[in-house]
Amino acid sequence: MTYKILFLDIDGTILKPDHTYTKLTKQAISQIKRQGIEIFLATGRPLHEIGELADELGVESFIGYNGAFAIYQNKTILDEPMKQSTINEYLSIAKEHGHELVFYTSEKNYFTSFDTPIINKFIETFQVKHNERVNSNVTDQILGITIMNLDPSQISLYEFEDDIRLAPVNVEGIVNSYDVIRKTVNKGEAIRRVLEHLHIPQQSAIAFGDGMNDKEMLQIVGEGFAMGNAHPDLIQYAKHQTTTVSESGVYQGLKKLGLIE
Repeated sequence: MTYKILFLDIDGTILKPDHTYTKLTKQAISQIKRQGIEIFLATGRPLHEIGELADELGVESFIGYNGAFAIYQNKTILDEPMKQSTINEYLSIAKEHGHELVFYTSEKNYFTSFDTPIINKFIETFQVKHNERVNSNVTDQILGITIMNLDPSQISLYEFEDDIRLAPVNVEGIVNSYDVIRKTVNKGEAIRRVLEHLHIPQQSAIAFGDGMNDKEMLQIVGEGFAMGNAHPDLIQYAKHQTTTVSESGVYQGLKKLGLIE
């Protein structure tokens, strides 16, 4: 098989819990680049927060906000904000039940508050810097949402539209937090659009992920890898399982395919 493109999740796939990556992970990405294989970072994170990492890894193409936005070499090829009515309903539900939200636009992260321990833990864990308090001027620009302080029994409160499912955030130290995933706008659908844009067949694509927001991504590519630290429910959607992020799972998976030494 000739592989032409690689999609990499960030947290738990490239980045370890201490926000660093192994030498072998970076080495693997460098070797893939030298072979002329396209590389995308495919993340739930807002793209305005990953520039430093992208520069370090030499990656110039991205899928962000769990598939709502995609850039190929500085050209936007996907931009799918959420419905403003959905955002307003989420704000109402969160206020009534004591949940915290962070909304992502193409430029900033908008939090419902800044004075709770769970918000402080989130900001510290993900090292997000472009933060403001949410306001009505941005509710028509939201590309993604994370819900915090949400008991699993309350998930259905936010899944009131057929197109929405919640995926647990699979990051050490973050509990009862969920990414909002749209069934028609997710990493898998974004990859499908990217592959169509670049005229690359699905069989020639590889992806690595660890969280339930990676489910569609691992299903759509020819070679999908679940990390050794993946959410247990993700494994069934992956063709392969590799080692943990701390054990350079990306390197080991690509080695398994015979792409690196």
